[in-house]
Amino acid sequence: MEALTVGQAAERTGWSSRMLRYLEAAALVVPNRSASGYRLYGLLELNQLRSLRDLRRSFGIELSDVAFAARLRREPNLRAAVETWLAGTELAALEWEQRKHERLLAA
Repeated sequence: MEALTVGQAAERTGWSSRMLRYLEAAALVVPNRSASGYRLYGLLELNQLRSLRDLRRSFGIELSDVAFAARLRREPNLRAAVETWLAGTELAALEWEQRKHERLLAA
């Protein structure tokens, strides 16, 4: 398959050219570049665009959700900080339940 320009890729996938540029800026779908700097979309990028549309439709998520998930994979420090925060919220809920049960037993 011959590489497609941003306009051709937009036409084939149903995404707008502007959205394709946004997806590239968010590092979700990054096309190759020609020697003169034009975006070139190949089969891989077209499949990524189609599967991204299906993912959003199937799970009702926004592009920002997918972009954040991708960022978590690229940035281990961010991932660790988020996991620590989530663990803290789970512990707080568990602690609250424990105290509730202690109050019930004491009554």
